Amino acid sequence: MGAAAVMAAVWPFIDQMNPDAGVRASGDAVDVSVKDLAPGQQKIVRWRHIPVLIARRTPEMLAALREPQFLEKLIDPRSERRQQPDYARNWHRSIRPEFAVMTGACTHCACILRRLEEVLPPDPVGSYFCPCCASHYDAAGRAYRGIAQFNLPVPPHVFIDQTTISVGKNPPGEIFTLESMESI
Repeated sequence: MGAAAVMAAVWPFIDQMNPDAGVRASGDAVDVSVKDLAPGQQKIVRWRHIPVLIARRTPEMLAALREPQFLEKLIDPRSERRQQPDYARNWHRSIRPEFAVMTGACTHCACILRRLEEVLPPDPVGSYFCPCCASHYDAAGRAYRGIAQFNLPVPPHVFIDQTTISVGKNPPGEIFTLESMESI
C-alpha cells in the first residue's frame, strides 16, 4: 500500500484527534442542555468531529439493561475493555443511570449508528444498530449482536449542574481521554 493510500485510510482518525482552532479555543468541550430531553429521547452533538449520543433512558430501558437473559448476549457485559472512564465503569456505563453519553459510530466499521426503532418497533433495551455491518448496541452502548467486538466509547463528560452535561471534561480528580481507549 502506497503512502497516499495509507494517509487516505488514517486521515479521518488523525483528524478526530486534532480538533480545529475553534474547538481548542473553547476548551475542547461541548456543553449540552438536557433540560428538555424527555425519557426515551436523545440528542446528537459533535465533539472533536465525533458524533456523541446523549440519551435519556426510560425506567423500562434501565430495567432491560439488567435482565440476566440479555446480559448473556453481551460481548463485554462488565465493560472490562477500556472503552469508558472509570467513573462510567458500571452496569449503565454513565455517571447517572438516567443519562447515557457515548460515541455514535460503530466500533467495527465506524459508520454512524441509527436507532433500531427507526426501522422496527421500539425494543426495551433502546438499541442502536450499524446499517453497514449490522452490529447492535444497547442503550448503554454495549455490543450484543453482529461483528463489533467493542462497546461504544464513553467520552469524558461531567454534569456541570442538574441539566447541563459538558462533553470533553472529566469530573474533578479524574483523567480520561479518547486516546486511552482500546478502540474508537
